[in-house]
Amino acid sequence: MILKALYDYYHRSGDDVAPFGLEYKEIGFIIVIDRCGKFLRFEDRRIDKKSAQQFLVKKSVSRSSAPVANYLYDNCKYVFGYSDKGDMEKIRKYFEVFKAKVKDIYDAFPDNEDIKAVYAFYQQDHSFIVGAMQKDSLWDDIAKNLNKKYSTFSFLIEGDTKIVASKRELINLFDENHGVAGNLCLITGRYSKVVEITTATKILGSQETAKLVAFQVNSGYDSYGKSKGYNAPISEEAEFAYTTALNHLLRSDSHNKFMVGSRTYLFWASSNSEASKESENSLFSLLGRIEEENDDSNRRIKLVYDTFQSIYNGKLSANDDDKFFILGLAPNSARIAVVYWNEMPLREFAGLISKHFTDMEMVDTRKDKKPYLGLHSILGNVTLGGKSSDATPNLPDAVVRSIFQGLPYPASLFQACIRRIRAEQSVNIVRAAIIKAYLNRLNENNNHKKLDVMLDKENQNQGYLCGRLFAVLDKIQEDANNIHSIRERYMNSASTTPAMVFATILNLSTHHQEKLNEGKQVFYDDKARENVVSYYLMEDPVHQIYGVALKKSQEDAGLIEWDSIPKITDSAEVIGHMINSLIKYKVTPISLAESLDEIMTREEEDGRSKI
Repeated sequence: MILKALYDYYHRSGDDVAPFGLEYKEIGFIIVIDRCGKFLRFEDRRIDKKSAQQFLVKKSVSRSSAPVANYLYDNCKYVFGYSDKGDMEKIRKYFEVFKAKVKDIYDAFPDNEDIKAVYAFYQQDHSFIVGAMQKDSLWDDIAKNLNKKYSTFSFLIEGDTKIVASKRELINLFDENHGVAGNLCLITGRYSKVVEITTATKILGSQETAKLVAFQVNSGYDSYGKSKGYNAPISEEAEFAYTTALNHLLRSDSHNKFMVGSRTYLFWASSNSEASKESENSLFSLLGRIEEENDDSNRRIKLVYDTFQSIYNGKLSANDDDKFFILGLAPNSARIAVVYWNEMPLREFAGLISKHFTDMEMVDTRKDKKPYLGLHSILGNVTLGGKSSDATPNLPDAVVRSIFQGLPYPASLFQACIRRIRAEQSVNIVRAAIIKAYLNRLNENNNHKKLDVMLDKENQNQGYLCGRLFAVLDKIQEDANNIHSIRERYMNSASTTPAMVFATILNLSTHHQEKLNEGKQVFYDDKARENVVSYYLMEDPVHQIYGVALKKSQEDAGLIEWDSIPKITDSAEVIGHMINSLIKYKVTPISLAESLDEIMTREEEDGRSKI
């Protein structure tokens, strides 16, 4: 199914992919010669340090141990018999193979002026050719970059605008055996000549000769007397189509792939419909694109979300037979391993992506609001260095499966998130979203209450309430001292032994509240004004949490006794009433509980109890 899907993708791609028998090849340097074959100069066709101009040339040959030359283009060993390392005698053999290839083409096209010039070039002595090239101003730069991907050479006739390797009249697309009836192709279902050795496809971390489909000679995979590609017959046309499609998806500027560590994921739709194209672009924005500093993530991700929602609910029309494919690849010695494969109806896929958005959604009150999370952001926030590439090998695969198949997020993701929180003492928006998404999907089929996208005032879960209280106490310390020692010292222990820790940090918080200026009132009792009761109004507008704390001081002795705990509530009315009552009745408590009892007693006497 993978090969058939790639084969179909090739045929729907139109002019974006090379015609049968050809390929787009990066050629970094052009050898300019005159009509007599004399070397004139090099031309630099590099775009940047990593890439060069692409030319439509005959498809490159498959190579094993024996030298085989490409059609009027190749590396320096073949084109002019030069290398900065290796056995020069062996390198000379490469040169002779390419020279023989040129002669074969000349014999086929003896009247063509272009091939005459190239043939004349190779009638010169080898040392003379290399000597003339080494005098060129570009030679030193060429010699330094012989191992680069773009270090490929071809010919240009002086005064011409098209390199020799790209001239269609010189490209013999079909060999003499093409079209001869052969074996049944497992992709097309038609009888045709099959390939013996498939084309190499390079991915990150693989060898240059790595292949998606390959059979090693005499390694136990041969059957019924068949060898190499004849064990799984693929026609030349079908092999060209799926390998060209695969290389097209893998190109450096492709928007149909994303990478995590050593994994390369490819994705594409089955048709050219608007919904299919939008889904490809949107998935790249969500998973493939790495956020930049000036990136408007809210706007970009909102467009992605709207696209998938539109496909899922039918606003953006998709055909019933439109499908979406995801292929995960990993390097494995001389082969390419398939680590993930999934195909599904496009609308179903859009629904799963929308579900990921919903599960990861959080209300972020910070200035840099980033409510939705891509794969790199998720993995980066659970690794030590903050890089998605540093994630454990199996984690990206598990997260991808969760997103694309609607499965529970992996426990390893949740555990890694908790470890980073404990190590860094920091819960950011991404980590909070991961925890929420993991727990909600885990409990999806249970009766447990799901976590909301923001503060849930109705949630009475003890752990949830303790988390709220801890956040408030940390915020009090930040406002008072601009530090987070409560978080740094007590976060881990508060999550494991809350009964022991919260008594301590509540007492500490009372000291922090003393330093808050806003809402502080002081009044004295009637007994020689020896006891002072202070209250502090704390307001967190984001969480709508208010509090009051009481302090008893003995002025004469110079002592301060902290024997009351904060009152925390989400009702401003209750706190306001409590403060007014403290002032009205001049309550001098020993503890907060006693102060409340005293207020209630006096209000009952007045017939207006509200606490």
